[in-house]
Amino acid sequence: MIAQSFIQELLDRIDIVDVVARHLQLKKAGANFTACCPFHNEKTPSFTVNSSKQFYHCFGCGRHGNAINFLMEHSGASFVEAVESLATHAGMQIPDQVSIYPKIPDPGRIPSDQVKIDKEVEATSPLADLYERMEQAAKFYRGQLKQSDQAIAYLKERGISGRTALHFGIGYAPPGWQNLSGIFADYPADDSSHPLVQAGLVVAHDGKKNYDRFRHRIMFPILDRKKKIVGFGGRVLDGGEPKYLNSPETSLFVKGRELYNLASASPAIRKSARVIVVEGYMDVVMLVQTGVENVVATLGTATTAMHIQNLLRHTDEVVFCFDGDAAGTKAAWRALETSLPQLKDGKDIKFLFLPDKEDPDSYIRKYGRVAFEGLLEKAQPLSVFFCNELSGRVNLGTSEGRARLVQQAGPLLAQIDAPVFGFMLMKRISELTGVGQNQLVAFLKTGKKNRSSILRPEASRPLSVTPYRRLIQILLHAPDYVNKLDTDLLAVNDEQSEEKVLLVALVDFLKTSACSLEEELNSVTILLHFDQTPHRVLLEKIARDAHVKDENWNIDAEFTGGMERLREMQRRSRMAELHSRPLVSLTSEEKNELRQLMLS
Repeated sequence: MIAQSFIQELLDRIDIVDVVARHLQLKKAGANFTACCPFHNEKTPSFTVNSSKQFYHCFGCGRHGNAINFLMEHSGASFVEAVESLATHAGMQIPDQVSIYPKIPDPGRIPSDQVKIDKEVEATSPLADLYERMEQAAKFYRGQLKQSDQAIAYLKERGISGRTALHFGIGYAPPGWQNLSGIFADYPADDSSHPLVQAGLVVAHDGKKNYDRFRHRIMFPILDRKKKIVGFGGRVLDGGEPKYLNSPETSLFVKGRELYNLASASPAIRKSARVIVVEGYMDVVMLVQTGVENVVATLGTATTAMHIQNLLRHTDEVVFCFDGDAAGTKAAWRALETSLPQLKDGKDIKFLFLPDKEDPDSYIRKYGRVAFEGLLEKAQPLSVFFCNELSGRVNLGTSEGRARLVQQAGPLLAQIDAPVFGFMLMKRISELTGVGQNQLVAFLKTGKKNRSSILRPEASRPLSVTPYRRLIQILLHAPDYVNKLDTDLLAVNDEQSEEKVLLVALVDFLKTSACSLEEELNSVTILLHFDQTPHRVLLEKIARDAHVKDENWNIDAEFTGGMERLREMQRRSRMAELHSRPLVSLTSEEKNELRQLMLS
């Protein structure tokens, strides 16, 4: 069982709006979000998602709960599957612990005693104490900024207005070794386990006095997706080193997961269908001040796979913006290498290189928003940057140069799991080198075998949270399972999700194609069949799930489990349909059916 402390930490880390938005089309309504309820038929939205309290509630049917409850009820996932799905998105590893709750209740009806316990756990959680201390520190830094002429002068010199400083919660950590002792009565003298040390606000040294981590620095609060402060970035004012100092990694703050300004930028990212990734706090601040709001920054670390995954969940287009010097090109190439295994067909990753000696901050102050947005439209697609960079390293006029290009491109191409994009990029490399695509494919297969055993021995299996998705994966991997599938389970009159519609179309294709099984259809030929259909993007996403290629994957057990979950969903759907009608209107046969369904 999963420990309740982990579940609480998971719910603290995620935003239920993001979870629900992956399944429903939400609309902003004041402080909340609304949609038509997925649990009963309605024309006027009565389903509400509350971001501040992190729950959903339908005023029509009464369904309510947290993010875990929503996945269980909406997707038919078990409790463990729902937690695994959310943990994967949050970049958290589930520990092997025993839960304080031996049994999970009906997700739509949470007992009052459990709600009470949950609230008590949240209120007394160590994380809650850390969050509160971070808020107190941020308030202190903001107050100190108002009293520092030097800090205010620096911000004015950099062109930051008072309104912008307030928007980002910018503050100032004054000189001195223990300024935070003025606001924390329990400031630790030499306790390395104290919450202030665990939060990264205080540095502990064995045998020496503790001291404030941030001193004489402009302070930038770092918020998680729920807009809670998890860390700080500090810019030194006296020319000391390091120029920028970030909070250390803590139970709140993981550099490889968080992105500066993502929580605030999310609405602008959704509206523009694009996110711009820059390298510094000041780049973000100045871009937002001039009206470019769909911008985030990494936090003193190179772009990570978790960053890419997070960004691609928010939008279909990611633009990395780098300085136009050699260091910028090197950083861009690292971001490209990190992006390759995360690529999905239908998603675009681009690279924008600014003129020499310019960064986003200086460029937009010098040339303005319109000029910057003009550059964005000229950003290089990943495929162009990939081919241009590799081609520039060799002499394509010689056989040796072309061979070297294949040698360098092969291991990189082998990391791409987006079938269509990978095919197009491989075709371009084939054109540049004159090596046939069949020869390249053979090379990539060898590279993939080596890579899978060396680079990903500990890779965890992605979770398929719906039976429809699970069965689509199985049919892509082994089309002959279509003959074992009970198609009556697909005829139930429940919500027509995109995955269910795709499964029905896939089953229809496999059953009606006279030569499909004789030709041993595989995922590539199936993808080509659906290439010009509305199902293409979703099918390609599902095809990227790597665990179906794992030799340890038990396909029979997965298929049986998927079918059982469909039967359970059919049972729940029929029960809900009968329950929604007045009892007096049910026939005797329907009443007997309802009793049997409730007992089964």
